[in-house]
Amino acid sequence: MFKNAKNDYTAWLVFIGIVVLLLEILFFNSGLIFSLFIAGGMIYLGRKRMKKKFGRLLFYGGIVFFAISIFNMMTFKFLLLAILLHFFIQYLTSKRNPNKMNPQFIEPVQQLTTETLIKTKPLFENKFIGQQKTPNGVYEWDDINIQTGIGDTVIDLSFTMLPKGETVIFIRNIIGNVHVLVPYELEVSIHHSGIMGGTKVFEHQEQKIFNQVYQVKTPGYDTAEQKIKIFTSLIVGNLEVSRI
Repeated sequence: MFKNAKNDYTAWLVFIGIVVLLLEILFFNSGLIFSLFIAGGMIYLGRKRMKKKFGRLLFYGGIVFFAISIFNMMTFKFLLLAILLHFFIQYLTSKRNPNKMNPQFIEPVQQLTTETLIKTKPLFENKFIGQQKTPNGVYEWDDINIQTGIGDTVIDLSFTMLPKGETVIFIRNIIGNVHVLVPYELEVSIHHSGIMGGTKVFEHQEQKIFNQVYQVKTPGYDTAEQKIKIFTSLIVGNLEVSRI
């Protein structure tokens, strides 16, 4: 019962937070989205020109502008208040219903066999800032599912042996480019969602994409024994898929 009440409380906080965010954007701070886009554009352009002084100023200025926009949001203040309220309620609950330790004596039973799990090291990690790319030499393939903040991701499939069936790449990025290099014999399906940026898939190029979903596949994808499905979601950045 307490667990259900706790889940309802969390759901209400999330619901109220969404409502506050919508009210802030529609009525109180309609320029918020514009400010975030400007900050994102400054970070993106500055990162492209990091070797120059102006580029570094643009990059760090964009980060400061982005942080100020977030801190001035009414939704951010509501989130802080909700966190404080959550800890306060947890404190009151612990005082009213302290955990009691009651020793229990049970007869030993036959121990159940636990299922063995094999933990593997992923090719990529969730990374807030910085570039990631596959090794330059031969490496063992594992499906990719990552979320990144600011930085480019480069995946070269020519140095690995892909398994039979469908291989999956899933990348969600805030600011940065994604480049996937695919062998000629491999069939490809691409699902791309972008707010600001462009796409280049083999010889087909779209310079500007604004808040669009881009979906293509090679002709033999559905019947191929070996194929790769690429999912990308970028707020600011370009997607490039090329043959190698």
